[in-house]
Amino acid sequence: MKILVLNCGSSSIKYQLITMQKNDVLAEGIAEKIGEEIALFTYKSEKYTQKKRKMVIEDHEQGLQLILRSLVDSTNGVLCNLDEIDAVGHRLVHAGEHYSDAVLITDHVVNVMRECISLAPLHNPANLKGIEAVKAAMPDCPQCGVFDTAFHQSMPAEAYLYALPLDFYHTHKIRRYGFHGTSHKYVSMKAAEFLGRDLTDLNIICCHLGNGASISAIKAGKSIDTSMGLTPLEGLMMGTRCGDLDPAIPIHMQQSLGLNVDDVNSILNKKSGMLGLSQISNDMREIEDEVLNNKNPKAIQALDVYCYRIKKYIGSYYAAMNGADLLIFTGGVGERMPILRKQVCRELDCLGIQLDDVENARFTDEIQVLSSPDSRVTILKIPTNEELMIALDTQKLISK
Repeated sequence: MKILVLNCGSSSIKYQLITMQKNDVLAEGIAEKIGEEIALFTYKSEKYTQKKRKMVIEDHEQGLQLILRSLVDSTNGVLCNLDEIDAVGHRLVHAGEHYSDAVLITDHVVNVMRECISLAPLHNPANLKGIEAVKAAMPDCPQCGVFDTAFHQSMPAEAYLYALPLDFYHTHKIRRYGFHGTSHKYVSMKAAEFLGRDLTDLNIICCHLGNGASISAIKAGKSIDTSMGLTPLEGLMMGTRCGDLDPAIPIHMQQSLGLNVDDVNSILNKKSGMLGLSQISNDMREIEDEVLNNKNPKAIQALDVYCYRIKKYIGSYYAAMNGADLLIFTGGVGERMPILRKQVCRELDCLGIQLDDVENARFTDEIQVLSSPDSRVTILKIPTNEELMIALDTQKLISK
């Protein structure tokens, strides 16, 4: 079975073609800057790489056609024809409270996504464009969707309700939804598999740290709380997002500083976080370089805030689950930044969390045990693979 996994952004389509017999990636890449003057396209297979050829890609349908042509190219493709694709799995963002698992995409699913555009105005329209593009190019190919919010639908009311008048929830569905669910689900399953433990016996604190960052409390395989909220802005400090802050601050920014709603939204989402505090970059590789090599005080201070906020969430989720068996680091930053993991875990021995500094400094692309032998909580670094999780969920759906 071969499954094409698509992640459609507002101006991009990331893709992987995965063969499910061995979970191997046959080809992958990205079409980006769709609709702009100069687009970029990358295609990579085991024997061939085409990097960022300049072109014009007018819309998502044209971008998908470019991907499909590359897959069946007579010289460098990996398929003889498109009929070899058994299904398409989409990374989708928001479906409100409608779905708690992967779904076969139907007209009803599409209508639900349209209803939820106000909850994800940047993501849902792009996801819908991807679905329509596949339907136009391969009308008989089944499409499945895996929503970022689905894994967190197991949260109890005390975790997802905000302390607002209850009508805001009942009428407008204003509540915590959470995101990165596919990643949290995947790494928690991989952790149980790696340790030879039953997932239902584990309390897991999972830190997905990338340019976007979230942390989840996973009890018996179910999400019981997560840091992102109605939108991905809440929670941890991120690359350009502010994370948690006094809710009166946006009001103050408008009333006292003369900013309008769009100004404030742009500041909180695109100019804050690591970029805003460091005044250097949202790229943690650049921050790490400034901290280690240049001893830049602004970079050091920004990293201190970043790590402190993660540590606070670890403590709160430890309390919420009455203990933890596992602490997981994943995502590009969580997997590749030893000084961050060291700083987060420092002085958490009161919770039984003790890092092995030597192992933490050693780099590998594999799952890695980072805890010291006397740590009561096992610390793992697990490379996430959201595309494979989507493919596995898609395979399960169409096999039924």
